[in-house]
Amino acid sequence: MELFQLSRANDVRDAIASSAASSGALESAQVRFLAGGTTLLDLMKLNVERPGRVIDISRLPLNQVEATADGGVKIGATVRNADLATHPLIRERYAVLSQALLAGASAQLRNMATTGGNLLQRTRCVYFRDTTMPCNKRTPGAGCAAIGGFNRTMAILGVSDACIASNPSDMNVALTALDATIHIEGTKGPRSVPIDAFFLLPGATPQRETVIEAGDLITHVTLPPQPEGSRSLYLKLRDRASYEFALASAAVVVKVVDGRIAHARVALGGVGTKPWHSTEAEAALADATPDAATFARAADAALANAQPQSQNGFKVELARRCLVHALTQATRTD
Repeated sequence: MELFQLSRANDVRDAIASSAASSGALESAQVRFLAGGTTLLDLMKLNVERPGRVIDISRLPLNQVEATADGGVKIGATVRNADLATHPLIRERYAVLSQALLAGASAQLRNMATTGGNLLQRTRCVYFRDTTMPCNKRTPGAGCAAIGGFNRTMAILGVSDACIASNPSDMNVALTALDATIHIEGTKGPRSVPIDAFFLLPGATPQRETVIEAGDLITHVTLPPQPEGSRSLYLKLRDRASYEFALASAAVVVKVVDGRIAHARVALGGVGTKPWHSTEAEAALADATPDAATFARAADAALANAQPQSQNGFKVELARRCLVHALTQATRTD
């Protein structure tokens, strides 16, 4: 870990102003916001992240979960994962989010990790975290060692010739299925970004994973009310039962009316370079009978454009089965 300046923000505007001022004064040095620090500090110890200044935002008043006037919910950026998972509003109205959070990390990490930090969680690609190896995320143009290297845990959807790293988050898969909106304050003022637009595909610029710019601070996330009578579920498949990242996961929100699927949102995790919203699966489910044949067609559609590497071809069938099982469980009537 290299030397850095540490300061504490008094409020949101102070945090943004301090970040902007530091970015100018430190020129090329990075400025990072610190909340729980469960990812940032790890990457700083590995010299993957080398901020010249760290701004502590952990004491800002962004730690509330509140119902909104339209029947949705507002989640502050510094709400701890453990608190969010067990909050009555989340457990009652957004079960898929509670399930995803409880499936992630360990109890100790959930007690520290925050909503905003989870949105910005970096990949667990071993080459990204090893500064002796080439990685286009760390050093654009250096190459991607995972292509042709160890790629068992890498993505099969949304990959490019520059990067095949998978997004590691459980929470963000559930937020994608719930059609979340990310609210950001920055030097240019506030803006709201739908979660589908918040994450970026690697393309030729894998170093840019989100639309966040220098000085931007995530303040909160909003979730719209879900269709009355809908059910949601998160299913995670991994190498071991706890403290492990998904090889494949599925977050689904489904409503069945008179024996037909009236509403469906589908997101996949562990297989995409970003939390993967499958509009193809949703199209296959629309107004269809909730049965094994329909779910199989939806899963086939979701994985139709998969591009597996030398070691992760098994993820195609694994993700397919994961989605079929999640849909089956979410639409059970017994």
